[in-house]
Amino acid sequence: MNRVFFIVILSLLFSCKKTETKHLIEYTGPLREIEKMETYYSENDKVKVKVLADIVYEYKDGDREFPKGLYLEFYNEFGRIETVLKANEAHYFKEENKWRARGKVEIRKIEADEQLNTEELFWKPAEKKIFTESFVTIREQGDVIYGDGLDAKQDLSDYNIRNPKGTFDVKE
Repeated sequence: MNRVFFIVILSLLFSCKKTETKHLIEYTGPLREIEKMETYYSENDKVKVKVLADIVYEYKDGDREFPKGLYLEFYNEFGRIETVLKANEAHYFKEENKWRARGKVEIRKIEADEQLNTEELFWKPAEKKIFTESFVTIREQGDVIYGDGLDAKQDLSDYNIRNPKGTFDVKE
């Protein structure tokens, strides 16, 4: 009888399981997903920027992610396209009011026939500046300039390329 009692006690001890405490995991993914987005930003009843994206994720903190690319058209005061920006992917950081474009990044100034290419570019709209530490190529009216970084006004009217190289005509 003692053996049966002892076996029953042992089986009860080994059959008791620890209860697991489940930890809540906070969701950090997108709150909203937008497909085939086309948005226009205007100022004084004039379109200033057109934004196209195949998919956009919007997050709780106000950040936006454009994992399948971004296309922007900037218009002048006469409603003509002045500049076009394309990127394979982009991210908007709301807290910093800063954009990051990655992949094949291209900015074309239509009327000036200028183009900037790089793999990563940052834009701070409030400061009206663009910058990168990545390799850049700027083509303007037959000249080609290369460098290892860039600081510029957002309209490329004034820029500084670090470690510049290239071919260009010098007018005397």
